[in-house]
Amino acid sequence: MDRSGPADEAKRGHRVPLCGAALEVLDAARGFGDGNPLVFPMRSGRASSPSTLPKMLRYHKIAAVAHGFRSSFRDEAAEETDHPREVTEAALAHVVQNKVEAYARSDLFERRRRLMDDRAEYLAG
Repeated sequence: MDRSGPADEAKRGHRVPLCGAALEVLDAARGFGDGNPLVFPMRSGRASSPSTLPKMLRYHKIAAVAHGFRSSFRDEAAEETDHPREVTEAALAHVVQNKVEAYARSDLFERRRRLMDDRAEYLAG
C-alpha cells in the first residue's frame, strides 16, 4: 500500500470520526472562540503550518517526531485490537494502490469510529 500525500488527501477528502473525549474538547474550545472558524488557530488567527507540531515537540523537549504518532497508532491498532487492517489504513488516510481493491469505495466511517473509540479507551488507560 502506498501512503497518500497532502495533495491526494485534499483531492478525495478525509472524514474523521471523533471519540467522545475529542468532541468534549471541541465543545469546550467553542467557548474560547472569537468568531474565527478555526478551532485552534495560531496567535495570528491563521491555520497552523505543518512545522508547528515538530516545533512544539522540540520546544517542550519531547523526544518524538510528529510522524511517530501515526506509527504508534498503526502499531497499537495491529497489536492491541482486532480491527481489520483496511480499517486502520483508512483511519490513516492511506490510499490503496491495489487494482484488486479498486472498487472498494467506502471510507469505513462507522468502523473507523469504533476504532477511534477503542483508541481513546486505550490512551485513557
